[in-house]
Amino acid sequence: MKTRKLGKNGFNVSEVGLGTWQIGADWGKNFASEKALDILTTAVENGTTFFDTADVYGAGQSEKFIGEFLKQTDKEIKVATKFGRGGDVFPDSYTKDAMRKSIDGSLSRLGVDALDLLQLHCIPTRELQKGDVFDWLRDFKNEGLIKTFGASVESVDEGLMCLEQEGIQSLQVIFNIFRQKPVTALLPQAEAKGVGIIVRLPLASGLLTGKFSKNTTFEKNDHRNFNKDGEAFNVGETFAGLPFEKGVELAEAIKDFVPADMNMVQLALRWILDHKAVSTIIPGASSPAQVTGNSAASELAPLADELHAKLSEFYVSRVHDSIRGVY
Repeated sequence: MKTRKLGKNGFNVSEVGLGTWQIGADWGKNFASEKALDILTTAVENGTTFFDTADVYGAGQSEKFIGEFLKQTDKEIKVATKFGRGGDVFPDSYTKDAMRKSIDGSLSRLGVDALDLLQLHCIPTRELQKGDVFDWLRDFKNEGLIKTFGASVESVDEGLMCLEQEGIQSLQVIFNIFRQKPVTALLPQAEAKGVGIIVRLPLASGLLTGKFSKNTTFEKNDHRNFNKDGEAFNVGETFAGLPFEKGVELAEAIKDFVPADMNMVQLALRWILDHKAVSTIIPGASSPAQVTGNSAASELAPLADELHAKLSEFYVSRVHDSIRGVY
């Protein structure tokens, strides 16, 4: 596993991190402690040194599992968590006291004295524009409660807005073969500012595994069921904003681009890592085997320039016009 800097002045992170939304049981399946710890252990055994979580994943359950794991390992793991989507603050009740309360809760569940990275969790654009949340983050960094801060955003425009904030260390964005706008509209700007890029939804909620058919169904409590058309939150967070059947059709077409020595997951993850502005990708995993497969992307050689050109043209001609939601 190779490592990169999280921004110009940030800490080292593994190229492939681990997103832990799933182990919070927010994908329709409950996770026993043993299974969650197996996933976290396998990730670290494969070289992962970066976990991404949030205070609302499983109402804090994801953070608790990570806290349990941290007590059992001697490896140096960096943990990023988030604030801003809890029912006590979203969408219009943000206060400094509420942020402090969230930080205190995360510190307790993770069992640490200071948060490695606290990210704003896709908060409304108007709150980013007001800027108060960034002042609070700077204050809590000065207090020593957080070591650094960033923002998870839903659009390029929000990302560009955050880049203007002094001290911001990272941006977390949706970026994958189906969602290529950041290639020119955000990644160069972040790199120029020395801000790291954390990539979520690298596999477009599983579409880019190539394993779904138009008849695939999901658990009632899985966001790929209840949010497939943006009924619960930003549609871009599910299948990268594509209608499910269209996404399956496009994933089938991408199979023709997969090199003979790769599988589709490896192609999708390697494509992201080939963009030097990216610091780390955070695919989720529901089993240790998925963790191992995802981790292998760091060992692969970069894709050929010709293949990158073909995938860019594919996005422009066949994907872009089907994406829904803010982008």
